[in-house]
Amino acid sequence: MTQELLEQFEQEHRFRKNIGKWTLVIAFLGIALTLFHLYTALFGTLPSQQQRGFHIGLGLGILFLLFPGKTSPKQKSTSVHLFYGLLGGIDVWLFLRGEISWLVALVFAGCLLLFWWGRRRDTMHTSIPWSDVTLALLALVAGFYHVMNYQELAARTGAYIQQDIAVACLGVLLVLEAARRIVGTPIVIVASLALVYAYAGPYMPGLFSHRGFAVERILTHSFLSTEGILGIPIGISATFIYLFLFFGVVLNRTGIGQFFNDLAFSLTGGLVGGPAKAAVISSALQGTVSGSSVANTVGSGVFTIPLMRKTGYKPEFAAAVEASASTGGQLMPPIMGAAAFLMIEFTGMPYSQIALAALIPAILYFTGIYVAIHLESKRMGIMGLPREQLPRMRELLRKKGYLFLPLLVIIIILGTGQTPMKAAMMGIGTAFLVSFFHRDTRLGIRDVLNILEEGARTALAVIAACAAAGIIVGVVTLTGLGLKAAAGIIALAGGVLILTMLLTMVTSLILGMGLPTTANYVITATMAAPALQELGVPVIAAHMFVFYFGIVADITPPVALAAYAGAGLANANPFRTGVLATKIGVAAFLVPYIFVLSPELVLVDSTVISAALAICTAIIGMIGVSAGLFGYLAAPSTVPERIICFLGGVCLVYPGWISDVLGMGVLLTIWLLQKRRAGAEKQQIAGVSEG
Repeated sequence: MTQELLEQFEQEHRFRKNIGKWTLVIAFLGIALTLFHLYTALFGTLPSQQQRGFHIGLGLGILFLLFPGKTSPKQKSTSVHLFYGLLGGIDVWLFLRGEISWLVALVFAGCLLLFWWGRRRDTMHTSIPWSDVTLALLALVAGFYHVMNYQELAARTGAYIQQDIAVACLGVLLVLEAARRIVGTPIVIVASLALVYAYAGPYMPGLFSHRGFAVERILTHSFLSTEGILGIPIGISATFIYLFLFFGVVLNRTGIGQFFNDLAFSLTGGLVGGPAKAAVISSALQGTVSGSSVANTVGSGVFTIPLMRKTGYKPEFAAAVEASASTGGQLMPPIMGAAAFLMIEFTGMPYSQIALAALIPAILYFTGIYVAIHLESKRMGIMGLPREQLPRMRELLRKKGYLFLPLLVIIIILGTGQTPMKAAMMGIGTAFLVSFFHRDTRLGIRDVLNILEEGARTALAVIAACAAAGIIVGVVTLTGLGLKAAAGIIALAGGVLILTMLLTMVTSLILGMGLPTTANYVITATMAAPALQELGVPVIAAHMFVFYFGIVADITPPVALAAYAGAGLANANPFRTGVLATKIGVAAFLVPYIFVLSPELVLVDSTVISAALAICTAIIGMIGVSAGLFGYLAAPSTVPERIICFLGGVCLVYPGWISDVLGMGVLLTIWLLQKRRAGAEKQQIAGVSEG
């Protein structure tokens, strides 16, 4: 059931199975890709175009062999025929106008034919059609064109020959098709609209008008320069991200997931709402090695959701707890979601500083979820599990405490200011050694080869997403769209910071409905974050703001993939699960506003006292907001009390001593009233019992 849910909600798990001898070919290519990254991490990366060309060429080659052209057997073909027919018409029109040469037109038409043929195959077809084999070979050609000719390409910048332009056309089309297969159609639509915008600049209205660029200039800028597909996103993917994804693969082979579950239950399983609180801690820990909200939800939820239901939680609430907690895993240092590594280039800050800045907001996020669960559990009267059913902390740490070693190594190396690549390599080496501590996890030669291949498979979705996002970044830099978008957001918000944050939040959530976190962050980092920075928001706070909302889109209806995956495990209503996940994870919607308004929380101009005060008021504020949403503080709340608690919580979230005093006074008053009411009810019940 776990694999079925992953295939349903994440396209990266809808790969071909039972493909015979092709399995060996894919294994060879995957092992080669992982060994390449390990080698360059140890002995130094190649020149940027070579490093990135090898990364994208081999990655897309594997992708076209593994992932079919038709991502679901239920998909209709009529609209696809019309779409490819439209693209073919555009190809002919551009050729007749002299916008592209006959060679580029031929490459365009050939790719369309291969895409159309490949898409005719069923989702899990057991054979690989010749069209997809051809696409895999073409992907290798396009990627290795950079590897073999990077010096000549650098010398010909601005004066490319027809062969260069043809390869650029091929590369752009292959990236779009690869992203469609493994990431989804929305990112292809956004990237395609970006390309159209680069061409149709003179026809754009007002602020977004520009002089326009020739088709061949757009193609070469997108694929041959280091500002497009081979730009910042794929550069980070080819260095930091791949290694940390591989680290997660190695660490998972040691059984760390079950260890995190056992540890969480030993800590909180016996408390009020114990199983739900254990799900929060387990997901926070597992998020350090898993960059996917859906995968984290399914991996942890298989164990935690049945236990939550057993102790009395409704299916929707159990699924929502797991989804909201698992989504926050990407926010938890030391290893955050893949998009966090992109911040290195966009902010110019070392990853160690980014991870440190993310620590307090992440703690606040999980504290908010923990508080919401506690209040709802108190309202429902749900207690913890009997102590004899829970793992013993001392015994657990004695037997498996060594599993923390790889994470500790990474924290220490990052803390000493060394590079993320070195931290990842040391973490991988430590995880490999740790696997020999127990007989069940000891690795043989076949196990090592499987892990090397699995590392490549894990990275394919990130490679495709970063490459497609690179197209968008290339258009932004070519046309100056980023500055125009930032100016437009500020103008629309009238220069008011709160309104600008609201518009940025809505933009991130909408993009997050269809785009993976990496692509979402790239777009908002180039167009929305600068708007916040222009209004005086510190760089790290602005980028962390868009990063947060790109992630929480996974639990925000109507498209809440992590919540829907949890609902599948719990046999719950998906939409109601998404609504509850949003309520439980309300901290995710408050914390970004808090650290923008109080930058001390991301360690900007902070002192110990100012940071501690901001943390305390934020936590109490989230208690008030959760009390308002779930109807319980010290006792069940009336409707007016819920409204007052919510408003008091918002006052505490907003920085300023006046709002803090007001919010604290309101919440303290409601708490005292409820305590008195609860005491009176207990006396009344005691009197009735005695009578």
